[in-house]
Amino acid sequence: MASTSFDPADTATAATDRPELDRPELDQRVHPAGRWLFLGVLAGGFVYAAASVFGDTAAVGEQLSFAVIAFLGLALLIALGFEFVNGFHDTANAVATVIYTNSLSAPVAVVWSGVFNLLGVLLSSGAVAYSVVTLLPVELILNVGSNAGFAMIFALLLAAIIWNLATWYVGLPNSSSHALIGSILGVGFANQLLSSGTGGTSGVEWSQAQKVLTGLAIAPVIGFAGAMILLFVMRAILRNPKLYARPAANEPPPTGIRALLIFTCTAVSFAHGGNDGQKGMGLIMLILIGCAPTAYALNRAMPSVEASALVASASNASAVFHAHAGSAVMAPGAAREVLASALKTKSANDPVVYAAIGDVAADIAAKLKLHGSLAHVPANATAALRNDMYLTLDASKLAIKGDKESAIFSAADRATVSLYQKGLEGATRFIPDWVKIAVAIALGLGTMVGWKRIVVTVGEKIGKTHMTYGMGASAELMAATTILLADRFGLPVSTTHILSSGVAGATVASGAGLQAATIRNMALAWILTLPAVMALAGGLYWVFLSIARSVGTA
Repeated sequence: MASTSFDPADTATAATDRPELDRPELDQRVHPAGRWLFLGVLAGGFVYAAASVFGDTAAVGEQLSFAVIAFLGLALLIALGFEFVNGFHDTANAVATVIYTNSLSAPVAVVWSGVFNLLGVLLSSGAVAYSVVTLLPVELILNVGSNAGFAMIFALLLAAIIWNLATWYVGLPNSSSHALIGSILGVGFANQLLSSGTGGTSGVEWSQAQKVLTGLAIAPVIGFAGAMILLFVMRAILRNPKLYARPAANEPPPTGIRALLIFTCTAVSFAHGGNDGQKGMGLIMLILIGCAPTAYALNRAMPSVEASALVASASNASAVFHAHAGSAVMAPGAAREVLASALKTKSANDPVVYAAIGDVAADIAAKLKLHGSLAHVPANATAALRNDMYLTLDASKLAIKGDKESAIFSAADRATVSLYQKGLEGATRFIPDWVKIAVAIALGLGTMVGWKRIVVTVGEKIGKTHMTYGMGASAELMAATTILLADRFGLPVSTTHILSSGVAGATVASGAGLQAATIRNMALAWILTLPAVMALAGGLYWVFLSIARSVGTA
């Protein structure tokens, strides 16, 4: 049996420790032209991102100081660095099956996977991006350009990167999604503790956190059970014995089987890009909003006809909430404080909150009607209008959900409010094309480096026998289907958890045993990720915020 230690040195000797395992060639040299092409695309991606920022800010007349440009460049470098690390950490799961079944050589597999990761990002919906962002504390999102907001972004990104690199170094297939969400929760808790002397904060958006954490928690179960059942079904329907036999050493599988395995690798790579690529997008948008609010706080590309429809829906939603407010009246200027408090306490079932939503929605309608479109909103009014939209969007969602509220708002009322919410999302929760392209390049290129450690773990250290064609296909089909469905519903899930658990489930279904030490170490890493990354992110947030305060900038 192979060593189950995760010492990186073991990866070089795993095949000799297990003579029954014919390891594919994992150390083929890359042609020098490939290296230059890699570096050229990497440099081109950064230049393209920089040119896009300068173009967008110039188009709205926003002047960025040298200090802001330097800070923005560093923040974008870290955010894109997270996606790069995500690429080489997670994509090893997609290519392990085609490499260990000799369907594709390692260099071809990682480039192929990188291309389809890139396409997955470019064609993603964007829904997952803001599912992650809404986990953050309310006041940090409203004041993302503050020192606390920037300390938050740097802390959570660096914590996620550090944990990803640490687990990659020891060859553990750990989830980048898990790490990022743990970082966000850690920042939320730290922010709550540090702010308790001044009234406290919401800390964490628990309703959204529950939704996200549920997806992460059931991912290993879905991967294990789904792949196991799928392999049983395949055995009942597809009688070709070659599907379930140990691959011949250094020989590709039969054409049909090879096509199936390449398809499953492609599907997982595309799905991974579509889901995981979005997680960095939302954070990049927060960075852009904080550094260049005039250009990025509002979707200035929204067509005038949609802006006019938003004016009408805002007026209609205002009427709905005022109708349910009864005699509650807002003091001048108090509506926004009421909404911020409601979001912190997660309680909006109150006529006073309804009145506040109605007042702010009416104010949004009046401002949009005055300016004519989002493109014409002046720079000095942009941040305030964006915050008003954010407050009414999330407060209205909170107000109409749940059994108690559904008895208050009729179906017609809910449809009116839903139309207003859709318009607000189009105005504030958007992803510029260049952000998608920059993330796609970072994630796609990331798949082409550092993949070997995780590939060896998935290919050799989960099961006691060599991976068969059927095992690889069932694990990857299950993973691709689950991830694509999650993207459809805006849920961030873990490619790593689903795929590696799928390999384990397929191994059990094939009658082979699991390597207990590997499974134990993987499970331990999954369990430890949340508390470890939460502590790391919270500590970094405290350090960064303390530094800002010590130099008098907080």
